[in-house]
Amino acid sequence: MRQMLEAGVHFGHQTRFWNPKMAPYIFGERNRIHIINLEKTQPLYGQAAAFVRRGADGG
Repeated sequence: MRQMLEAGVHFGHQTRFWNPKMAPYIFGERNRIHIINLEKTQPLYGQAAAFVRRGADGG
C-alpha cells in the first residue's frame, strides 16, 4: 500500500466528475479532488491483475 500512496494512485478525479457508484470507494475529498480508499481498492487491484494475467496467458 505504501508504494500505491507514493505513486499517487489514491488521487481520483475532480469531485464534479464523479460517478455515484464509486461512493463506497471514496475516502474523502481534498481541494475538490476525491481521495480513493486504498484499503478497499487494493484487493480489487489484485483481482484485476490476476484477470489480466489469465487473459495474457491465453486462459
